[in-house]
Amino acid sequence: MAEIRVNPTRMEMKKLQGRYTTARRGHKLLKDKRDELMKQFLEVVREDKALRERVEDALEKYYRGFSVASASSNPKMIEEALISPKKEGELEVSYRNMMSVTVPEFAFTASGDAAAESFNYGLAFTSGELDVSLRELNGILGDLLRMAELEKKAQLLAEEIEKTRRRVNALEYIMMPQYLAAIKSIKMKLDENERGNTTRLMKVKDMMLKAQRQTSNPEDDEE
Repeated sequence: MAEIRVNPTRMEMKKLQGRYTTARRGHKLLKDKRDELMKQFLEVVREDKALRERVEDALEKYYRGFSVASASSNPKMIEEALISPKKEGELEVSYRNMMSVTVPEFAFTASGDAAAESFNYGLAFTSGELDVSLRELNGILGDLLRMAELEKKAQLLAEEIEKTRRRVNALEYIMMPQYLAAIKSIKMKLDENERGNTTRLMKVKDMMLKAQRQTSNPEDDEE
């Protein structure tokens, strides 16, 4: 760990003490932010996990029904039935701040026949399994959008947690120890200087007392 090189003066020590106090406060705030981000992240992950399980179950039913429909119908007919989408909708993306992280929010609005239980093909030449599988797929559209929103939130929160963790570690293991070591070094140097000054003053005092005694009693020197 690199040391902070400063002049060993009381003014520099006071500056370093102020910086250390600021770093300690920032460290506490960043730790609180990291803990709250972890709490928010875990809530998002739990909701996303439950939603993903529900979506995967619905997709499994959809693929099962679509496989049966593909096996019992002409592939060309299925392609023609699904080539022209009849339903439309609008996806709106907004953003909000979550613990200094800008996260997206999706809102889907169906329009026209998109809100109705209708298909974009005639029912005379298609199988019922295709209808069931498409109904399953339409039913999970909202869950898919919510899952995409949650997973993007989880990604952004994870990145912010990592940044905050690095800052906390930098303060805790690098900057704060450097400030403490520099303050301790300056204090030791000042104490050493003070002891040296005290020793010199004591020697000067002894010399002055000796000179005073010699001045007041010159006979002692002659003898």
